[in-house]
Amino acid sequence: MTMGFSTSDDAANAPAERMTGSQAIVRTLEDLGVTDVFGLPGGAILPTYDPLYDSKKVRHILVRHEQGAGHAAQGYAVSSGKTGVCIATSGPGATNLLTAIADANMDSIPLVAITGQVSTKLLGSDAFQEADIVGMAMPISKHSFMITDPQDIPRALAAAFHIASTGRPGPVLVDVTKDAQVGMMEYRGIPEDLELRGYTPVTRGHSKQIHEAAKFITESKRPVFYVGGGLVRAGASEEFHKLAKLIGAPVVTTLNAIGAFPDSDPQNLGMPGMHGTVPAVAAMQKSDLLITLGARFDDRVTGKLDSFAPEAKVIHIDVDPAEISKIRFADVPIVGDLKYVLPELTDLLSTEFADQLPNLTEWWNELNVIRKDYPLGYEKPNDGLGSPEYVLERISALTGPDAYYVTGVGQHQMWGAHYIQQESPRHFISSAGLGTMGYGVPAGMGAKVAHPDSTVWIIDGDGCFQMTNQELVTCAQNNIPVKVAIINNSSLGMVRQWQTLFYNERYSNTDLKDGHGTVRIPDFVKLGEAYGCATFRCERDEDVDATIKAALEINDRPVVIDFTVSPHALVWPMVPAGVSNDKIWIAKNTSPEFDREEEN
Repeated sequence: MTMGFSTSDDAANAPAERMTGSQAIVRTLEDLGVTDVFGLPGGAILPTYDPLYDSKKVRHILVRHEQGAGHAAQGYAVSSGKTGVCIATSGPGATNLLTAIADANMDSIPLVAITGQVSTKLLGSDAFQEADIVGMAMPISKHSFMITDPQDIPRALAAAFHIASTGRPGPVLVDVTKDAQVGMMEYRGIPEDLELRGYTPVTRGHSKQIHEAAKFITESKRPVFYVGGGLVRAGASEEFHKLAKLIGAPVVTTLNAIGAFPDSDPQNLGMPGMHGTVPAVAAMQKSDLLITLGARFDDRVTGKLDSFAPEAKVIHIDVDPAEISKIRFADVPIVGDLKYVLPELTDLLSTEFADQLPNLTEWWNELNVIRKDYPLGYEKPNDGLGSPEYVLERISALTGPDAYYVTGVGQHQMWGAHYIQQESPRHFISSAGLGTMGYGVPAGMGAKVAHPDSTVWIIDGDGCFQMTNQELVTCAQNNIPVKVAIINNSSLGMVRQWQTLFYNERYSNTDLKDGHGTVRIPDFVKLGEAYGCATFRCERDEDVDATIKAALEINDRPVVIDFTVSPHALVWPMVPAGVSNDKIWIAKNTSPEFDREEEN
């Protein structure tokens, strides 16, 4: 993407204050309203850390690994709706941010990553800790800037925040050479009227297409709202609720959209896809119209694409034109911001088409039978160890939906999606598109910084937890009292599940427990204590409630709970990779009756 800058005459003529480029970075962040940043200093960014030391407006939180800074900025952004900010030095500091940048890009999270770079005269010389981070980040970011002139710093940072937070949100990298940081410049404030040539995100949908969408809805008999994370990023949950209630169609919410429509609402059939509920998967497969809102037909939702929702026409509303018809052809494509498009569609259906709304009684009768016959459920393990699903049910029941729940990636993530009740958007936070293990602890830390008065639970697996648990030191030292529930099955659970189902129980390199089975390595209770956390171990379902209640009483430091659960617990339902969603399993090699009847 090539962009040019244009600044207003007012900004150009504003009284100038002479300062270094590093001082301009800090001043610009302050003037942009940034209050919290996550980072770790190093040589190439050190000039900026000096004025940051004096800032009274920007709180810097020192992480223990740059990946933690990136994920913390993500958790901050997703939970608050603001743009998250992370800072790192050049070379390995910058490359350690790449995983978080890629994750934010996949999940459309507004993020600005500021990195130091070697001096301009050293670029391309393989200088100490030099890395072409702009080139590396370009394919996994919304845009990347390299700043070599200190005078460009305010407008580049202002542009970065604008790009990151508008249109389809995403990460933007700003790489600043060391000489640009130490060089002098004239600071005149933030440009008021940024014009970025080539960047013109569309917000208003085409009225003709919205009219066509309304017509398709009135003609449908089995419509389904397919809701993706774009609805949450747009802040359009209230607008969607009005539309959903007007039409009365079933709603399915993807992993990034959990909470966009209340779980308690009878229209909500749950999460679709590979580990979706049977009613959600069945509704999509049987539908004649998918009203797709900020979703991208991800392979984990569609399963085998050519058999996905075979009779459904598609209305696709998305702010990113590149997503429409990329995977599934859209019969009615609408490019626009859901915050604006949904009210127009609702108004049209309430007026011009008010007497043509579909009668969905038969459709709901069919779906309610499926919902009654195939509710979510689980069997308690027979090995005497705890039930992971039960742990998450009780955390949800005893804490409530006002808390923020941040997960790692794996079995615990899917159990959390099913068994933690969600009533509001932005309260369930997870790595979806990239599926980044280690996301939970730092992202939960970021969510707690954004919401210091709210309870933040980090639902993690023992595999994920061992990737980034060092950030608990950051939490302990900075009064960020998160609560961590380690769903400890002594294995890389989701990989082990695949080995159970598809590799003849050959558990190659997924066992995390000590080979002799007599010593806990690591002992998460001792590890948590070493990090300055309150710690608990819970090995039986009978002790779950008491342990959770004790954790909820502690708010002066982080809490770590080692929930010892069975490694034999599997995530159900499941659609095997590359298989039609019609073949969803509710247990090993077992599909619902409605599927077998159709096959016969």
